[in-house]
Amino acid sequence: MEYRRLGRTGLKASTICLGTMQFGWTADEATSHAILDAAIDHGCNFIDTADVYSRWAEGNEGGVSETIIGTWLTRRQARRADLILATKVRGQMGAGPNDQGLSRQHILNAVAASLDRLQTDYIDLYQVHWPDDETPLAETLIALNDLVRSGMVRYIGCSNFPAWLLMKSLWISDVLGLARFDSLQPHYNLVHRAEFERELQPLCLDQGIGVIPYSPLAAGFLTGKYRRDAPLPPSARTGGIQTRYMNERGFAVIDALEAVAQARAATVPQVAIAWLLANTAVTSAIIGANNITQLADTFQGAAIKLTGEEKVKLDEVAAWQ
Repeated sequence: MEYRRLGRTGLKASTICLGTMQFGWTADEATSHAILDAAIDHGCNFIDTADVYSRWAEGNEGGVSETIIGTWLTRRQARRADLILATKVRGQMGAGPNDQGLSRQHILNAVAASLDRLQTDYIDLYQVHWPDDETPLAETLIALNDLVRSGMVRYIGCSNFPAWLLMKSLWISDVLGLARFDSLQPHYNLVHRAEFERELQPLCLDQGIGVIPYSPLAAGFLTGKYRRDAPLPPSARTGGIQTRYMNERGFAVIDALEAVAQARAATVPQVAIAWLLANTAVTSAIIGANNITQLADTFQGAAIKLTGEEKVKLDEVAAWQ
């Protein structure tokens, strides 16, 4: 496993970050613990979750993924300092009007609850999940700065921020002398490029922001299991995938990935991950798994180094300009 510096911080993160949205949703606790064990055994030192995971599932009130990770940390007795533990705040975590958002009140309540569920006394990377238009940005950043100064949080990051808002955040932190966002978690993959590459990528490179993309396999489309004129595989995400990616451009990308994969004796998802990690702006790709087999397959993508010719071929077939 390769390790890359996360932005301007001193953290060295594995190029594969284990995403845990599935924990307590499509993977039960025992399976989730097995996935965590396997990820660490593969050299992963970076785990990403969120307090809201997976509140959308029936019978899930949120916090389940964090709770599962916390029980795993206790059971495995892993050395806490060897892990980079990341979680997020913003989503609705209760019925009250202040049980969501990026206000000082909600952030302070949420971080205390996350620390309790994770069974740890600090969070390495605390991220705002998406913007909150109702809360002044300075209020959010001051609250996060206080968490860093207290030691409860080591670094802060953001997710789903447009370039203008990320730049405004950096400016406020600079002017007020606050801890700044050191990472960005964008939606980025081979068939969803423009949102990140148009403005966020040059910004992150210029400002030294670590980039940890989510959905690197486009919700499963870049696994290669979706084919032209073939029955759709059963999946809760099939409808969205069909609308967004199942077109001539999308299938041309799959064809190109398959050609590289065959030449490399690799799989389609492995090459999709290798393409993402070939981007010098990217620190780690966030990979989720429902079982150990899926995990082992995608983790192999981190070991593939594309040639310049292979990367250009994939860039061209997936061009968005």
